[in-house]
Amino acid sequence: MARKRYQEEPDNHDRWLVSYADFITLLFAFFVVMYAISSLNEGKYRVLSNALTGAFGKVMIVTPKQPEIAPSPTIKLDPLPIVKKNTEALHKEREQMTGVARDILAVLEPLVREGKVRVTQTSRGVTIDINASVLFAPGEAKLTEDSSQALKAIASVLKNDNHSIQVEGHTDNLPIKNSIFPSNWELSAVRASTVVRLFSENGVDEGRLTAVGQGPKLPVGANDTPEGRSRNRRVTVTILALLPDNPIDVPVTASDKKPANP
Repeated sequence: MARKRYQEEPDNHDRWLVSYADFITLLFAFFVVMYAISSLNEGKYRVLSNALTGAFGKVMIVTPKQPEIAPSPTIKLDPLPIVKKNTEALHKEREQMTGVARDILAVLEPLVREGKVRVTQTSRGVTIDINASVLFAPGEAKLTEDSSQALKAIASVLKNDNHSIQVEGHTDNLPIKNSIFPSNWELSAVRASTVVRLFSENGVDEGRLTAVGQGPKLPVGANDTPEGRSRNRRVTVTILALLPDNPIDVPVTASDKKPANP
């Protein structure tokens, strides 16, 4: 009997699609897992787990535990405490300086009316401008009897105060040269020191006192007229205000640094 001839099956050229489809499915599942891990969302993990379990069987996915974040501590701040404190101190200091100015005006009222004494108040403090004719003879630094009484009245107001006091002597620009005062600088300095010494002898703490000779450099009137020169010859007593201050450190720049010794 003749043998049947074996008939070969034709080649199926589309079989690669099965492998390709499996590869694409696994690749899709891989990216889904990577996306779920990157987002750290518990809900997405649960959805992914159910989907993969239904598609590939039992799959265990461990849900990462969310890190616990400690609550930030609550800090209570007093609103603008420094500004409030400085404002109150400034207001109190101005009231105190105004009281000092009024007391000085009261004891020097006759001289103020005659225009020989002027009392002003600024942010720096209270300033008393006393014409030199009230205190000294021309070219001298010895106090007259009447001027001593006026300065003692000022000292009676200031001795119970706590503010620093700066006394400045001023002259006109006419040169002076004698055996006692070689120039207006010495005359103005000695006049200021004379007033400071009287204050100290009448109860004002000498630690609060400073004497400065300004000579002719700070005129208040024109030196080309007798009236102007008379105004420039004066003694200024300034009660310095104790205003709050915020010190600032000045940084040293490169140019300020001294070069090292070779």
